[in-house]
Amino acid sequence: MTEPLPPWLRHSGADVTLDVLVAPRASRPKVGPVHGDRLKVAVTSPPVDGEANAAVLELLADRLDLSRSALEVSAGASSRRKTIRIRGLSAAQVQERLLR
Repeated sequence: MTEPLPPWLRHSGADVTLDVLVAPRASRPKVGPVHGDRLKVAVTSPPVDGEANAAVLELLADRLDLSRSALEVSAGASSRRKTIRIRGLSAAQVQERLLR
């Protein structure tokens, strides 16, 4: 029997969606901990001209061992609360790679 997915991670057709809470202008990039129903992602970039969004996608792509083009901000581009669409991994793989 498989474990249920955390509330911040869902299947969305062939893709996986990840709900994140972004902390821009952090002292260092970091993934986690879970904050309510979202995974916290800290980036050093400011929330100006899409810089924080780009930094979030780069950090997650690196942690997931995927190309940057496999991720996109599907909701919340101008908000701290974002939904990221991920192609190429299962939800279980995403969870394992992000929480290691």
